[in-house]
Amino acid sequence: MLNFPTYIPDQKILDRYADVLINYALNSGEGVKKGEVVECVVPDVAKPLALALQNAVLKAGAQPMVRLLPTGFDRSFYELASDEQLTFFPKKWLKAKSELIDHQVGIIADVDPHELTDTPSAKIMMSRNSRKAYMDWITKKEIDGHFTWTLALWGVEAKAAIVGLSIEDYWQQIINACFLDEQDPIGKWRELAAFQKKTLAKLNDLRIDYLEVVGPDVNLVVGLGEERIWKGGSGRNIPSFEFFTSPDWRRVDGWIRFNQPVYRYGQVIDGVELKVENGIIVKASAKKGDKFLQEMLKTENANKFGEFSLTDKRTSRITHVMAETLFDENIGGPFGNTHLAIGRAYQDCYRGDASKVTKSGWQKLGYNSSAEHTDIVSTTDRTVTAHLTDGTSLVIYKDGIFVL
Repeated sequence: MLNFPTYIPDQKILDRYADVLINYALNSGEGVKKGEVVECVVPDVAKPLALALQNAVLKAGAQPMVRLLPTGFDRSFYELASDEQLTFFPKKWLKAKSELIDHQVGIIADVDPHELTDTPSAKIMMSRNSRKAYMDWITKKEIDGHFTWTLALWGVEAKAAIVGLSIEDYWQQIINACFLDEQDPIGKWRELAAFQKKTLAKLNDLRIDYLEVVGPDVNLVVGLGEERIWKGGSGRNIPSFEFFTSPDWRRVDGWIRFNQPVYRYGQVIDGVELKVENGIIVKASAKKGDKFLQEMLKTENANKFGEFSLTDKRTSRITHVMAETLFDENIGGPFGNTHLAIGRAYQDCYRGDASKVTKSGWQKLGYNSSAEHTDIVSTTDRTVTAHLTDGTSLVIYKDGIFVL
């Protein structure tokens, strides 16, 4: 059933939103170029933004491919689909698409966060896993410097209700976070990117062997290694206030509790606690959605970590939880936030030329490969100490800010 939006922001806001996504976020902060092919994947409830995106692409001289996703179809699909239908992989079409598109904009509009609550989790994972080859093609193209992507959020009533906001106030969080309240949002993003670049330079000048993350809800060692770098502010995700890296999955040990829920695949997982030994998640529990969490972890290599991230509360313009990972992993608040992702690592966190690393080379470097990549967020207090390859150590993050 189509859920028509009860509130749509002013056209000026939508045009600014599309401008930021097309002319800033893509091409790693440079915007699209004439003749490039841009796929815009937009749920039908966000049709007004889809139109703004199409128009922004056309004005930039690029080629729009707008794909409207029907909301409310998923439950029926999983109820009726056979295993053969769940794992159907249109290889020729997806291969051709991966070769054609230069960029992709994805809009999140989760009109029913509980749509798949009663759906067997194994079915969801089976369908998702069948498309790993496509993800690998796109990742390779990105690593080779020929593809970029960005994600953004469309406000919906269901998510606003979950976090106790009106739909207007929920949208105001989006507007503020993305600088859409400014006359020149792209200029503001570039100012922020310049600040982020300075912090990234300091982080990447350090030769970090491993991180020690300690707080009331965490006692974790995260091994990196000298060949890792931190990333952030590249236009992947709007908004993005985080700095992230991909650990050597084999060198993660300890435990962590997450105080923010995960909204994923039409399911809700809350109260997650993980114990890790030698890089493997050996114990996992959730107060809500535990069965689905366990099914996710059964996916090949999903029981290992692919990302570690920190957000500096001084840069974030998000002041309220949003029941959406894209925003909650970038929230400020008294302690900033940290998130870890189970599953796939980001290969662009390699210090060298990632395009020259072979599949076996990634394995030797400890970059995790998986069809899964799910971020889990904590906003409680933590101190992060970097232990360097020269044997020294220093605190790099405390009280929600980087102290470099």
